[in-house]
Amino acid sequence: MIKVKKDGIILMKTTLLFENKGVLNPAVIREGAFVHLFYRAVSQGNFSSIGYCKLMGPLEVEERMKSPLLIPEFDYESHGMEDPRIVKIEDLYYLTYTAYDGLNALGALATSKDLIHFEKRGIIIPQITYEEFDDLAETKGELEEKYYRYNQHSHIFEKEGLKMLLRDKNLIFFPRKINGKFCFLHRIKPEIQIVIGIESLEDLSEEFWKNYFIHFKDHILFSPNHDHEISYIGGGCPPIETEQGWLIIYHGVHVSINGYVYSACAALLDLENPKIEIARLPYPLFKPEEIWELKGEVDNVCFPTGAVVFDDTLYIYYGAADERIACASMSLSELLKELMLNKK
Repeated sequence: MIKVKKDGIILMKTTLLFENKGVLNPAVIREGAFVHLFYRAVSQGNFSSIGYCKLMGPLEVEERMKSPLLIPEFDYESHGMEDPRIVKIEDLYYLTYTAYDGLNALGALATSKDLIHFEKRGIIIPQITYEEFDDLAETKGELEEKYYRYNQHSHIFEKEGLKMLLRDKNLIFFPRKINGKFCFLHRIKPEIQIVIGIESLEDLSEEFWKNYFIHFKDHILFSPNHDHEISYIGGGCPPIETEQGWLIIYHGVHVSINGYVYSACAALLDLENPKIEIARLPYPLFKPEEIWELKGEVDNVCFPTGAVVFDDTLYIYYGAADERIACASMSLSELLKELMLNKK
């Protein structure tokens, strides 16, 4: 078993109107001695924006903005910008988030050259109904039953003038191009899917997604496998490149007598063909145990969304009980060693 240190709470909600309900699920990137956090800030009524905080080293808060860095501006994100992740590819930062319009939750993108000014690029995930998805994806055989259970939304097709679309969240780019092309993860419950070989984001056309869904089973990366992730899984932190492969920190969910339990999980993917799963831990990397993880807006949640490395220590930042941001740390080399003992 990996020795994990719970470093405790990094950020709490404040009385400021934009974050008085909770702070959680931060995008994290290291620049020299500093760590930049772009976190989900929730106000009363469950409206989310993106707050900003800078750390000196992995744990010490040096600067925190008193107003949101990014706010909803368009109809597709009118009720919130949720659960951001961030990577730097070449000279551009890619910040992905879930755009929520009050009914639909879809992966969107904003880019920046300086981490201050961001250009919103809109939703880059397909905007289709579950029925349209199902018709395409079952062209080559039936899907796992959970796709229907988690995505048909009690047969609601429209609400308050909005069309109910397939929820596609946890949009996460790899931090470099692979063979010169973009690669990213996304999640349609209950599994994690992967998109590889994209020359340009403009290639993500309606025709691209139609073909993608016809061959949908070929793009499923992870399926729930172990007891702690048996209900469903989803993306966590952006992939971390190591000599052994891409380190993937994701979240796994299982049902308990107290409802769903969200844990942090770990796996390794092949560096040049990330469709290949090399290894996966058969137990949670860490799970809700501390009071700040067990009780909050949503109980029993450790939801990892960002990670950085200082020397040989991996720091994982996560939403704790959907109300606060915490950090856990461990030896990166020991984690990789443990993963290699659990090859697929």
